[in-house]
Amino acid sequence: MNRYIKYYLAAAVIMACLLIQAGCGTQTAVKTAPAEKTVVDMSGKTVKVPAEVNKIVVTCYGGATNEIVVLGAADKIVGQPSQENFPHLLKFEPQFKNIPDAGSFDNISVEEIIRLKPDVVIASVTSPKGNKKLEDAGIPVVTVLTGRATIDGLKKEFKMMGEVLNKENEANTLIGFWDSRLKMLKDEAAGLTADKQKKVYYMLGIPLRTDGSAWGQDFITTAGGINVARGVDNANQVSAEQVLQWNPDVIIMSSNIGPTKNHFIMADELKNNAQMTNINAVKNNQLYQCPIGAFWWDRPSPESILGIMWLARTLYPDTFANINLARETGEFFKTFYHYSLTDQEFKAFFNPQSAGE
Repeated sequence: MNRYIKYYLAAAVIMACLLIQAGCGTQTAVKTAPAEKTVVDMSGKTVKVPAEVNKIVVTCYGGATNEIVVLGAADKIVGQPSQENFPHLLKFEPQFKNIPDAGSFDNISVEEIIRLKPDVVIASVTSPKGNKKLEDAGIPVVTVLTGRATIDGLKKEFKMMGEVLNKENEANTLIGFWDSRLKMLKDEAAGLTADKQKKVYYMLGIPLRTDGSAWGQDFITTAGGINVARGVDNANQVSAEQVLQWNPDVIIMSSNIGPTKNHFIMADELKNNAQMTNINAVKNNQLYQCPIGAFWWDRPSPESILGIMWLARTLYPDTFANINLARETGEFFKTFYHYSLTDQEFKAFFNPQSAGE
């Protein structure tokens, strides 16, 4: 009997050893994250980017930096053009004051960008020469629309940037904010009859330059206005005779003329300009400087939905009386910039020439 017990015990030990060896010899498959992914940028090009983007160089203006900031990736920017035009942005992202500037658009330093070792460069669709230099150097380049956006194009860009940065939820929240306010604007503007719509001239940097197509068109018409320069390309010159013929009811004045310095047109300049004195907007003092928050409110960026609401209130204060711009702006800054805006800071947006003083 003892012999059988010993036999069964020995068999059990052998079986246990075999099971242990089998277990040791079996490796559980470990899923590894992909090293790369593909995105379709705003030029329609499919670009391979690292699955995890940790270092970004920006080579354009046009709100690209602000997109990265509001999506929660400001700390990933290692190089970009100076943000001196936007002192409010520098208040809550002070590290931007000391970030290397490797140039912008086609005027870039490829050597400096290589030194910064970015995972991706965010560049403009309008700088093909500079972008190709970077691509030839083996650096992934993702293009954005800069000033060539429409509202629909800008929302697609938010989604694309969310994919690049693995910030899809944040991008969807931003798009949701836009969609809810756009619906409100559309619903209120539906009550405007054709005889009440105001003709608007969008003055871009200097009196006889405008942006009538793409963004300029969407900016004005979404606010319920009639764009007198519809079809005029971005940053194009027009004649004084043409503006007089359009005879706009309202002139909105942008300080956006380029990447280095805001240029502010003052209302008195237009009132004293012999070419402008017979225009209804000038005669009736319907001349308004476009606000500047963390970016130009009249140019395409995450923040420009606030600019559209500002323009709607400016053109039709009664029709859009339900828009509380201070509340909307405070909510936007708190949600997307994670910054509690003071009343004084909000008011400064509407006196932009004093922002840097």
